[in-house]
Amino acid sequence: MKFTDIFIRRPVLASVVSLMLLVLGIRSFYALPILEYPKTQNAVVTITTVYYGADPETIAGFVTTPLENAIAQANGIDTLTSTSRSGVSTITANLVLNFDPDRALTEISAKINSVINQLPTGVQQPTMSVAIGQSLDAMIIGFASDDLTPNQITDYLIRNVQPRLQAVPGVQTAELLGGQNFAMRAWLDPAKLAAYGLTATDVNVALAANNVIAGIGTTKGQMVQYNLTASTNLHSVEQFRNLVIKQVNGGIIRLRDVANVTLGADDYESSVSYNGRKGVYVGIQTVPSANLLAVIAGVKKVLPSIQQQLPAGIQGNVIYDSTVFVNSSIHEVERSLAETVLIVTLVIFAFLGSPRSVIIPVVTIPLSLIGTLTAMVVFGFSINLLSLLALVLAIGLVVDDAIIVVESVNRHMEEGMRPRAAAIQAARELANPIIAMTVVLIAVYVPIGFQSGLTGALFTEFAFTVVGAVTMSAIIALTLSPMMCANLLKPHPQGRVHGVQDRIVAVIDRGFGWLRRGYERRLRGSLRTRSVTLTFAVIVIGGIFYLYSTSSSELAPQEDQGVVILIPSSAPDATLQQKELFGNQVAKIMEAVPERDQTFQVESSAMSIAGVTLKPWDERKRSALQIQQAMQGQLGKVTGQRIAAFLPPALPGAQGLPIQYVLKTTRPLSELYPAAQKFLRDAEATGLFLFIDSDLKIDAPQQVIEIDRDKAAQLGLSMTQIGEALGGLLGGAYTNYFSLGSRSYKVISQVQQRSRLTIEQVMHYPIATINGQPIPVSAVASVRSETVPQTINHFQQQNSATIQGVPALGVAQADALQALQDLAARDLPSDVLIDYAGPLRQYVQESSGFVVTFGLALIIIFLALAALFESFRDPVVILISIPMSIAGALLFINLGFGGATLNIYTEVGLVTLMGLISKHGILIVEVANEAQRAGRSKLEAIIYAAGIRLRPILMTTAAMVLGVVPLIMATGAGAASRFAMGLVIASGLSIGTLFTLFVLPAVYMAIAARHESEAVAEETKELTPV
Repeated sequence: MKFTDIFIRRPVLASVVSLMLLVLGIRSFYALPILEYPKTQNAVVTITTVYYGADPETIAGFVTTPLENAIAQANGIDTLTSTSRSGVSTITANLVLNFDPDRALTEISAKINSVINQLPTGVQQPTMSVAIGQSLDAMIIGFASDDLTPNQITDYLIRNVQPRLQAVPGVQTAELLGGQNFAMRAWLDPAKLAAYGLTATDVNVALAANNVIAGIGTTKGQMVQYNLTASTNLHSVEQFRNLVIKQVNGGIIRLRDVANVTLGADDYESSVSYNGRKGVYVGIQTVPSANLLAVIAGVKKVLPSIQQQLPAGIQGNVIYDSTVFVNSSIHEVERSLAETVLIVTLVIFAFLGSPRSVIIPVVTIPLSLIGTLTAMVVFGFSINLLSLLALVLAIGLVVDDAIIVVESVNRHMEEGMRPRAAAIQAARELANPIIAMTVVLIAVYVPIGFQSGLTGALFTEFAFTVVGAVTMSAIIALTLSPMMCANLLKPHPQGRVHGVQDRIVAVIDRGFGWLRRGYERRLRGSLRTRSVTLTFAVIVIGGIFYLYSTSSSELAPQEDQGVVILIPSSAPDATLQQKELFGNQVAKIMEAVPERDQTFQVESSAMSIAGVTLKPWDERKRSALQIQQAMQGQLGKVTGQRIAAFLPPALPGAQGLPIQYVLKTTRPLSELYPAAQKFLRDAEATGLFLFIDSDLKIDAPQQVIEIDRDKAAQLGLSMTQIGEALGGLLGGAYTNYFSLGSRSYKVISQVQQRSRLTIEQVMHYPIATINGQPIPVSAVASVRSETVPQTINHFQQQNSATIQGVPALGVAQADALQALQDLAARDLPSDVLIDYAGPLRQYVQESSGFVVTFGLALIIIFLALAALFESFRDPVVILISIPMSIAGALLFINLGFGGATLNIYTEVGLVTLMGLISKHGILIVEVANEAQRAGRSKLEAIIYAAGIRLRPILMTTAAMVLGVVPLIMATGAGAASRFAMGLVIASGLSIGTLFTLFVLPAVYMAIAARHESEAVAEETKELTPV
């Protein structure tokens, strides 16, 4: 090809092409958003429905099931789960990756409205929220005070802090955790109610009738009009105390006569603390489509102003910030980028020895990388951990073409050509190989870019960023590099060498000359016994399946994100006070962690969670995983609780413990429970789990008030009256609202705590008969005890038990999963089905995609090479190097080097290896074919080609392998994923190159087509096959 000549003869044109790439790339840099990962939407829609006083079975049957049946008809739902506990139904719809959350919210809302009239009277309107699927909020801010009550802190936050935080663009909600809103509490005294002949229903009726917001209207004269209002509603404690409940025989019974009225809180069943201090959290949740870094940066911008304006006595501090890990990870990748540039530069100098020769490939690095930014903008990409990782890998790739050009020009100058002529000749020779290598690399990454699921969503930008860099590199190698060689390189001195630089170059050239001659001798000997070499290749290829199938595998390596999360599980009858006592033991364990930065705890009737945020990565010696393992041992000693310590999932879109193995069935929970318990015991006995538990627990004590319907009928009592009377005393539902400081708060009547300590007290509560006279509950009812589930859980609308676990150190997800699968096949009844949730579901969904992607990439490469070489044999020769490199990489993974596993990063690294190692085969086969056409025999052609390409192959391999050393040696945030990919490329490329240098020529001799000219009619007799 001669199109390269124009750029050598017109150096300004070549410079302008590269400068255009540079200018556009610099401009594009400022248009690229900065994210943690490529933009994905992992939305979770949560539907919460309150039915005060209802037990879990009632909630499941009359609230959860009708709503689930309707919601399941909405589009875009991956999994539908629900939890029914006392008084609350929580349904969670995990959406399909990148499904529009607004559309899902609209559809789910419509489905709920279609069945809302089927719910029992007294059920509150279902509330919906949409958020990102994650274990913790994006940011948690803690507010505490030694002087103010939780009510007062909460009220200040609602009025002053929450609105400002929710006004930050991209904030979905600033949720209060552990907050206690003001409420007007009427603490009823059952004895006084009975003495006055009243019931809780009478109190609630009076509250509803005499605390009313009335819109009156206006008066309007000829010239003046007045707005009217009426004092029909109540505002103060005193007004509520004086509220008339009933008149009896001319006497007035007021609320204060039967209740203690206070301005209290709407919820006394939650408590939060951080660093040992009671407080209130504000959890920042971002819009699913928002830029996490930009949102949290916006929150941080307003936070100092909020802190300055806090009243005396309130302190506000950031407890947890997820972007600390993200920003630190990005910084570490940027540092790896700089280190890689330096290492590759030194490697090139070590191989070429001439600063002039080094400049040419080194200039390719910034031009290619910066030029790639333009392509990233065009495709709507972002600067994120994976696109930056792609640029790190691209450094070793983009110099390859330029190195090959420089080496070829130098070789021609050694043969006596002038730099300009050598550049023209080298560019003509290399145009086809460079284009072929570029096409192959593009072909490798196309399947990744079009892969579905999480792998495709995350690695599309990675793949096409590398493709962009390689394409830029090819353009520069065919335009700028030959021109620079023609103008920068000096003719090789003939005869005696002068100057230090020339001596260094001469020493390096002599060294490579000696190496080439030694290699050619050993290659010739290897080809004499090529059956041995080919047998070795077959063994290696056969060993790939063994290495792959016996290697530990997981979705992604566990990352040190600077936080350890704890999930405590208490006894079913534990009160908040008891949970706080257990929490004090947990707090001591967390505070004893030397690497601790801050601690936080949340206790409530519905859930408990705690955690330790750690000091920066460079200020501690232990990793988060090591700390988690040590803490789990200590937490096992806490009496009264089972506590799981785990690290947040490494990839977006999943939450909770690493292992969530779901047993589901249409059978009743009472029949599923024994099977689940046996399964749990057997799973514990495997020893593979640091912690494992089931969410199905039938151990909650429950007292059932059995109504004697005949006695009730004789007294004129209906079930509605009895239910309303008991619910009004115990349920804690709100009657209406009152106004305080221009905000509305709930009015709640409930029996005071000292009057509901035992079931015996409940049986003395008054119920009004048909004649208005109260009787005790015991007159029409008796009590029996039973044991019921703590919660009733559904998965995909079926009764379920989720086995949740944390694998022991060194146990990968695949090993834990396989153990559970074996137990399930052995122990579970046939009508108990298996499903997966959380990170384990991601792993199962993604684990089969790699083989398809790998196979598709292999087919595309083969077809591309067949088209380029106009042969179906030559691609087979070239591709023989792929199993050699794959085997090398899998060997290190199989041995667990540095904790390596098969995961999403190592698998993408294996696909990358296909393109990298194929370049070696292209270089050798292209020259060998040309040598045959020039008159060499097949044997001499392959030996000549392998020898002549030895130096550029070793140079490009060294540049790539040493270029990923910063990834292998990575520390700090995000180090695990960088290590995984770096190890695969370094081990696979180095071992694969060594094998390829001998195996590929043997395969070439065995199957490659003959390309000799007619002048060489017969094959040389020198080689006698064995």
